[in-house]
Amino acid sequence: MVSKIKHIGIFTSGGDAPGMNAALFAVAKTAESYGIKLSGIRRGFEGLIDNDLIPLNSRQLQRIMHLGGTLLKTARSDRFMTALGQQKALRTVQKNNLDALIAIGGDGTFRGMLSLANIGNTPFIGIPGTIDNDITGTDYTLGFDSAVNTAIKCIDNIRDTAESHNRVFLVEVMGRDSGYIGIYSGLSCGADSILIPESDEDITYLLNKIKNYDSEDAFIVVVAEGDALRVEEVMSQIRNVNPHIELRVAKLGHIQRGGNPSAQDRMLGIRLGVLATTALIEGESGKIAGFCNNKPSLSPFEGLVKKHLINTELKDLLTLFCG
Repeated sequence: MVSKIKHIGIFTSGGDAPGMNAALFAVAKTAESYGIKLSGIRRGFEGLIDNDLIPLNSRQLQRIMHLGGTLLKTARSDRFMTALGQQKALRTVQKNNLDALIAIGGDGTFRGMLSLANIGNTPFIGIPGTIDNDITGTDYTLGFDSAVNTAIKCIDNIRDTAESHNRVFLVEVMGRDSGYIGIYSGLSCGADSILIPESDEDITYLLNKIKNYDSEDAFIVVVAEGDALRVEEVMSQIRNVNPHIELRVAKLGHIQRGGNPSAQDRMLGIRLGVLATTALIEGESGKIAGFCNNKPSLSPFEGLVKKHLINTELKDLLTLFCG
């Protein structure tokens, strides 16, 4: 196949996610196999506005594909939200003769690409990279598996202390709009309660279980940061129904973003990188590269729904184990 695309620009945007470097490596390897030049755009849309480009090759990326974070850096760009910023970004595309773009990020990144598409005609494909797993069009996003593994290790460690001191621990995990990290890490660690944004009943389950709690066993509550009740409010409600227990809070925060990607995220990065690059070469544009039921999937950006909804099976598991 003779591709019209001779030069691809790629960038990472929004929050970093383990597996981004693996995806960069896969894009570079695939592009080189077709004789296509690859340029990295540093700092996401900020770099696109500032014409901050660097050459990329598979050899350099092969050495760092196992690392977390992103070689290209990442940033959130208020400037790109303006018409002037978008025009400057488009000029960078034109000045460097970029025939296509690949954007690795989440919902904000993809909405930004749609805005750019409205003023230009550069083909683009999105690779979902966000630890929250809250993007439709794919079963799993880059970084989710690594973030869950990090959370599991931390919760396991916390349980040791909770058991030793007969304490109740509230562990806050990431998930501003999605309870995937909360459910996966909580169930995998045998948490007594899990609070997620998608459920209004989980606080009732928790208070019913803990109001008569008087045990030498640890009691672990996993709370997604996006839950309607903040950790502090959960603590207050627990103390109202059982003032005698000893409570502690652990907020895992950005520790969940860092660290080397898991094997699953490395493979997902490789597969998504190849899928995104070949899709561009085959003439696709305006789509998200993903895997659904372990099969390659390209979903249109138009009508993008941010939430990757918790399915019925997971909600049933939540009720069974924590209800």
